[in-house]
Amino acid sequence: MPSASSQLNFLPGGRGSVGISQLLSKLETYLPPEQVARAQEAYELAHKSHQGQKRMTGEPYITHPVAVAGILADLHLDGPTICAALLHDVIEDTPTAKEDIVELFGREVGELVDGVSKLDKIQFKSRKEAQVESFRKMILAMTRDIRVIMVKLADRTHNMRTLGAMPPAKRRRIAQETLEIYAPIANRLGIHSIKLELEDLGFNALYPMRYRVIDKELRKARGNQKEFLPKIVSGLQLALTRDNLTGKVESREKHLFSIYQKMRRKRVQLSAIIDVYGIRLVVPTVGDCYRALGVVHSVFKPMPGRFKDYIAIPRVNGYQSLHTTLFGPNGVPLEVQIRTNDMNVIAESGIAAHWQYKSGEDVGTSQHDRAREWLASLMQIQEGGSPEEFYESVKVDLFPDKVYVFTPKGDILRLPTGSTCVDFAYSVHSEVGRRCVAAKIDRRLVPLRTELLNGQTVEIITAKGATPNPTWTNFVVTAKARAAIRAYLKTMKRSEAIDLGRRLIDQALTDFKLSIKAIDAESMVAAAQELGCETVDELFEQVGLGERLAPLVARHLLPPEFVDPPNSNAPATPLVISGTEGLLVSYARCCFPIPYEPIIAFLSTGRGVVVHRANCSNLDGWHKQPEKWLPVEWQKNIERHTFTTELKVVVQNRPGTLAAVAASIAATQTNIGHVSLVELDDDTSAITFELQVVDRTHLAGLIKTIRKMPEVQSIERSSH
Repeated sequence: MPSASSQLNFLPGGRGSVGISQLLSKLETYLPPEQVARAQEAYELAHKSHQGQKRMTGEPYITHPVAVAGILADLHLDGPTICAALLHDVIEDTPTAKEDIVELFGREVGELVDGVSKLDKIQFKSRKEAQVESFRKMILAMTRDIRVIMVKLADRTHNMRTLGAMPPAKRRRIAQETLEIYAPIANRLGIHSIKLELEDLGFNALYPMRYRVIDKELRKARGNQKEFLPKIVSGLQLALTRDNLTGKVESREKHLFSIYQKMRRKRVQLSAIIDVYGIRLVVPTVGDCYRALGVVHSVFKPMPGRFKDYIAIPRVNGYQSLHTTLFGPNGVPLEVQIRTNDMNVIAESGIAAHWQYKSGEDVGTSQHDRAREWLASLMQIQEGGSPEEFYESVKVDLFPDKVYVFTPKGDILRLPTGSTCVDFAYSVHSEVGRRCVAAKIDRRLVPLRTELLNGQTVEIITAKGATPNPTWTNFVVTAKARAAIRAYLKTMKRSEAIDLGRRLIDQALTDFKLSIKAIDAESMVAAAQELGCETVDELFEQVGLGERLAPLVARHLLPPEFVDPPNSNAPATPLVISGTEGLLVSYARCCFPIPYEPIIAFLSTGRGVVVHRANCSNLDGWHKQPEKWLPVEWQKNIERHTFTTELKVVVQNRPGTLAAVAASIAATQTNIGHVSLVELDDDTSAITFELQVVDRTHLAGLIKTIRKMPEVQSIERSSH
C-alpha cells in the first residue's frame, strides 16, 4: 500500500478539494496522534478502493472524501467521524463491504459509513420514491448517531462546490433539494457556516441570473457602505472601552440568499434592501452582553420594535444572541448582534460545538441534547404512515420556529408559525394532546384551532376519556401532532374494523341459525388461516373494511352439516345501526340518511359500511354488485345524536332573504353546517343548506317552518 505522502502530488488544494497533507495538519491541531494515524489509515484504504475512479470534474475520486473530511476537520469533529468521512463512499461505489470496515476500524466507524451510504441496492418504482426512502433512512440513522448527518452535510457541501460539472437539469434538481432539505437541516442543527454556504451555492445553481444581478448590485453597495463601516466599528469599540467592557467589534456582510429571501418575503426591490452590512460584538459574559446593548443604544438610536433577546429565549437550534437594529449614519438601518465567545462558537458550529468542548463543560452538550430531542421526535413522526408523509412532515419541521408561547407555569415552548392550540397540547405531551377538549389563551376560552402568537400564555383543558378529532389534521402544523393524530385514528379504525367485521359475520351466521359464539376458537383460527390471514382479528378487520364479504367468510366457519341455509329464500337478518359506530360506518353524502327512515348499506372496500336512503337515486345500479349490499335497520330508541341532511330551498330574490331563512332555521334549534346559493333567474335563487337534525320528526318540523315563509317558493330534500 503506498503511503499517504507519496500520493500528495495529484491532490489539488483550493476550495473544491483539500490535500491529505492539509487534512492531517488540521487534525494534528486538535486530535491525539493515534487518531491522526487512524485517519491516515482510512485515507489509504479509501485511496486503494477508489483507485482508477474519477469525478465528473475529471479529478481522481479520492479528492472528494478527503475534501469532506477537511470540512469536518474545520468543525473539529472527532476521529471516528473523520475516518467515516474518508470512507463514506466505499460501500456504495467499491467492492468493499461494511464488514471489512468494521474489521479494520471498528463497529463505530462501520455504522457511521453504513448510515451515510445510499440505498443503491433496492429497486424503487420512481426517482421520487428513491429520494424519499433514502432521506428517511438518513434521518433514522441520525437518531442512532447524529454524526451521520454531519458527514452527509459535509458530503453535500463539497458536491455543491463542484456542481458546475453536472448537466443543467441535474444541477437544478440537486440545488433545489439542497435548499429544501440540507440547508434547513444544517440550520436546525445550528451549523451556521455550512447552512450559509449551502444556501448561497444552491441559490447560484438554481437561479444563476438572480444570483449574478444581486451580487453585482451588492458590489456597488459595498463600496458606499465600506466608507463608514470602519468608523462605526472604531466608534463602538471606543464606547465599550470607555465603559470598561472588553470585547471584539467586527462588521459582517449579509449573504446573497438571505437578501433574496428578504426581497421575496417583503416583496420589495433590491434597492429597498439597504442594510447589507451588520455589526457583531463578542464579549466575555452574558452580563456583558446586556451592558454592551446599553452602550450601542447610547451611541446610535435603536429602531422601535426591532429588539430580540435570543439569550433569555434561545432559538430551537440553540442559537443565542441579542439582536437590535439601530439608526446608523444617514439613517441607514444597522443590524447589531451581541453575544459571548461560547455563543459565537455555537452560532457558527451548532451541534459540532459538542465535539469542540471537553467533557464536563455543558455549552456544547446542551446543543447536543437539543438536537437529540428533535431527533427523538422524528422517531415518533415516522411510526405509521408512508415514507412520503414522513418526508413532507420533516420538511415542515425543519424550518425555523418563530412562535414563543408560555405554559401556565411560565415555561417557554417554541412552535412553528401558524401553530394552533392542538399543536401546543401535543408539544406539552402526547397524552395532553390526545385528551384535550378546550383551550384558554391569556385566560380566555378559544377554539382549539386558534393560531398562537408570540408571548401568549396557553392553558389546555383535558377530559378523561377524550379522544383526538379527525378534523384536527386539517389545521395542525407540527409534524408531531399530525403524526400522533394519524397514528391514533389508524389504531381506532383497526379496532372499529375488527368490531364491525365480527358483527357482520355474526349477522351472516344468523341465516344458518348460528352465532359467532357457537363457533369454537380452533375452527375460527383454522378458517382465518385457510383464508390467508394470520389471526382471527385480521380476518375480522378485512371483513369490516369491506375487503372480504361476510357471507362467504361465514360459509368457511360452518360445520359440514350446514352447507346451505335452512331457508335460502328467507330475508337476511339486518345489521342494526345506532348512529355512534365511528369511522367504519358512514352516511352517504348523496342522500344524507337520518334515523327511522328506510335505509340500505353498501360494503365499500377500505371504508366499511356506507349507509344510503332506500330511495337514493344512486341505488339504481345496485344489482351490478348485489353481494356488496346488505340489509340494515335503525336501532330502536337511538340516543340523541345529530345527523347531517341537505335541503334545497327555492326563494324569491329579495334583500335579506338568505338571512331570514337562516334565522328561521336557527329558531328551531337546528345547526347550519354549510350554505351555498345559486341564482336560477332574475327572480329566484336556490339556497342549499347542510343541516344537523336528530330524526325524521325533527326534519319534518323544520321543513314545515321554512315552507310557511312568504319568500319560499319550494323546498325539497336532496336524494341525488
